[in-house]
Amino acid sequence: MNRLKDATSPYLLQHAHNPVDWWEWGPEAFEEARRRDLPLLISVGYSACHWCHVMAHESFEDLETARLMNAHFVNVKVDREERPDVDAVYMSATQAMTQHGGWPMTVFATPEGHPFYCGTYFPRAQFQRLLAGVHNAWAGDREAVLSQGSKIVEALNESSAMPEGPVPTADTLALAVQNLRASFDPVRGGFGGAPKFPPSMVLEFLLRAGEREMSSATLERMARGGIYDQLGGGFARYSVDADWVVPHFEKMLYDNALLLRVYTHWWRAGGSPLARRVALETADWLLRELRTPEGGFASALDADTEGEEGRFYVWTPAELEQVLGEADGAWATALFEVTGTFEHGTSVLQLPADPDDAEHYESVRARLLAAREQRVRPGRDDKVVAAWNGLAIAALAETGLAFERQDLVEAAVAAAELQAEVHLDGGRLLRTSRDGRAGHNAGVLEDYADLAEGLLALYGVTGQTRWFRIAGQLLDAVLEHFPDGSGGFYDTADDAERLFQRPQDPTDNATPSGRFAVAGALLSYAALTGSAGHRQAAEEALGTVSVLAQGHARFAGWGLAVAAAALAGPVEVAVAGPLDDPRTQALHRAALLADVPGLVVAVGAADGGVALLEGRGPVDGAPAGYVCRNFTCRLPVTTPEALRAELLAAAAR
Repeated sequence: MNRLKDATSPYLLQHAHNPVDWWEWGPEAFEEARRRDLPLLISVGYSACHWCHVMAHESFEDLETARLMNAHFVNVKVDREERPDVDAVYMSATQAMTQHGGWPMTVFATPEGHPFYCGTYFPRAQFQRLLAGVHNAWAGDREAVLSQGSKIVEALNESSAMPEGPVPTADTLALAVQNLRASFDPVRGGFGGAPKFPPSMVLEFLLRAGEREMSSATLERMARGGIYDQLGGGFARYSVDADWVVPHFEKMLYDNALLLRVYTHWWRAGGSPLARRVALETADWLLRELRTPEGGFASALDADTEGEEGRFYVWTPAELEQVLGEADGAWATALFEVTGTFEHGTSVLQLPADPDDAEHYESVRARLLAAREQRVRPGRDDKVVAAWNGLAIAALAETGLAFERQDLVEAAVAAAELQAEVHLDGGRLLRTSRDGRAGHNAGVLEDYADLAEGLLALYGVTGQTRWFRIAGQLLDAVLEHFPDGSGGFYDTADDAERLFQRPQDPTDNATPSGRFAVAGALLSYAALTGSAGHRQAAEEALGTVSVLAQGHARFAGWGLAVAAAALAGPVEVAVAGPLDDPRTQALHRAALLADVPGLVVAVGAADGGVALLEGRGPVDGAPAGYVCRNFTCRLPVTTPEALRAELLAAAAR
């Protein structure tokens, strides 16, 4: 039976025609396991995962492997991007049992969902032996298997949560910078060795903290390496080497949204031409490659095409010459360092230095990009994830304002409208949609937090109070349904599906932790409303930052960035005046381009429903800017120059 054909997950749809009798995650699968008295085989992955594709081709499309799976197990396929909660609890078990993790994740569990054997990728022959071994253990030593599952669940639930610390101070941030410097790679940029992941959240913290050496070096090396698509823009998931040369070629929405915002902020801090170019190229890539017809943003592009990883992106000298001719081909070979850096004599394009002839370079780049467009394109996972669209909304809105690209702001608005109309249901959030149809999976903490963050940023850029109000609704839902009673938050709501463990991870991973993301949104909302309750909740959520800063600052980047904003105030700017008045717009732009950590901006009329604007109006008929902390404001100013001076003074305090 093809149970996956109506799934909203492209990953599940990839497996819809396997000979394996797959079930979606849900009560029906567990009931079937109890009815047949069989263990569950839970396979977790995502559509852009290279090794997920490998295991699918080797095992799940193989008739003999499928026969063993169907005879002895109830097989459940899970998209980790749709169900991060399911992924989280079973990844905890996998890491506890094997000391490592990754995808595809392969879990054998009792009909109650208790894991008793876990792993990741298995080659077909080994996987078949494992299937037989687990079946024999289930049939011949059931009590031992059930006991193992119970012990694992008990151990995971007893594992101590991260202790809470005090509200971070300036000394906390200084300790974090010191800790980051210890693992910083001064030659190549980034932190640690291979593989290297873009440290987006850490870079945001370093920029807010005024630490330019580590942030600038890392941002430049990434932008010039193979991890960045030198032809089409956008970043790959990570680099397999320490030099940012050869990427793992999948491209994720969340990475590019986070990096787009960071490169825009890098430009804002110092005017780097490289930052501007990379930000605009990445924004254009997002709109060109990931935007859906409904206005949202798809999740990812695959690493593979035609069964080969990276084939769409790599080049040989002969291929360059074929497209460009002998002279330009040789020039491009040297410029992009096409020296066999990848497999089979191919290379990932790098750009170690800007060419002297910019016009010639743009001609070569355009011709190569046009030729690449004729290749077989990577597959796209076109489900829309609320959290990652929230990250994209914030990045596009701020980038559009910074570089006067109204089309980027309009794209952010369209994505927000899709979230409001499709994902938001009675004040609660659904995590995913596809083709404008909402999935059935409840939003998790990061969905509420990242979308609230994006909508607050969008309000700050557009002045449209609708986004401010929806952000408030999302944060109210968080405060009602996600607190853990100790100042932190669970990753799932109190009325969500019960798993054997309620996930709660306070550390950043590829995206900001839900806890730190919601702290940032709560802090910004408090600055706009004057709400002491939201401010207190934000500060309490930052308690683990003080614990992580001393030895594990790389896993608290977003929390450190939020802490930097909290210590700075954050500075609040009320721009009072009609939105369509050019004088209001000039003040508004001056405020948003200020390099002030976590700056919060409200713009519009005093009666618009945003408390920061109340009682603060134009001066002698002219739009005015008020620079405030905790709703205590300096004297209003009416020119962009004066407002910039006020903000410089505020940032220095």
